[in-house]
Amino acid sequence: MESPTRRHRRIRRRNVILASALTTTLTLSGAAAWAADRYLVEHVEIDDVAAYEAENSPVTADDTDTDTDTDTDTESESILTDTTFSDGETAVEISTVVEGSGDATVTYYVADVTLGDATALRSAFADNSFGQNITDLTSSIAEDNGAVFAVNGDYYGFRDTGIVIRNGVVYRDEPARTGLVFFSDGTVEVYDETATSADELVAAGAWNTVSFGPAIVEDGDIVEGIEDVEIDTNFGNHSIQGDQPRTAVGVIDENHLVFVVVDGRQTGYSEGVTLTELADIFVDLGATTAYNLDGGGSSTMYFAGDLVNSPSNGGERATSDIFYIAG
Repeated sequence: MESPTRRHRRIRRRNVILASALTTTLTLSGAAAWAADRYLVEHVEIDDVAAYEAENSPVTADDTDTDTDTDTDTESESILTDTTFSDGETAVEISTVVEGSGDATVTYYVADVTLGDATALRSAFADNSFGQNITDLTSSIAEDNGAVFAVNGDYYGFRDTGIVIRNGVVYRDEPARTGLVFFSDGTVEVYDETATSADELVAAGAWNTVSFGPAIVEDGDIVEGIEDVEIDTNFGNHSIQGDQPRTAVGVIDENHLVFVVVDGRQTGYSEGVTLTELADIFVDLGATTAYNLDGGGSSTMYFAGDLVNSPSNGGERATSDIFYIAG
């Protein structure tokens, strides 16, 4: 017959095991709830970006459309083909490049963009809202904003750090990494976010910023060490090393940009490229500066109502923001 002491110890041991299992379950449930809240649940900070920018943007409708002369309107009439767009000032030309063969084939798309004015390059957020985990397809955001050309942005909504200035308006001022700033005078610079502030940048004429990276070309040369850069160390971040689909922007000259979207993870069509190989593409295109944007399944180029590239997920992956040219 089992002694009372032994029975007590057995019951106590069972209770300890049950308590440990319950604690583990609650911990896992708590972690799941935290992860869902952090990466899935929408956290809206500004629910009407259009109205917010109308109130705060340094550029007004009068600044962009002051000439009502009929002849001038005729000269700036938009011209659209399968691969080109021009409105008399701003122009976009899309080209396709295929390199290599077999499993080593790489396919990428180049958008050569000349801006009549630096402010013609605009940004838009998913669902006309700013915050975390607010996403939509690049093509849908583009259509909502009358874009003729668009690429995915830096997926600002995945993180809560970085300097986010869009269309001349400050949305976030949490310096964290090396960013890229587009000024309203047509110049573009790689900069250290931690050495400045959003207000200082706007005062200097900042129009748009991106906070992802790394910078892959500076002064016409490939930046050393780019294969070892980590953009984020937060939970859920994916590696940007290796052969990957890519989106990036390069600077040829003032108001002359080049966007590149490289497809990847599709054997026989396009395996993707490393950051160094991506930098090589921009050097060959004549870029003096180039900066890596969000890639992987997010990499998307849109033109004239259609997807230009073939996203690695088999279709578009929702993102938080785009850069675009209005049609």
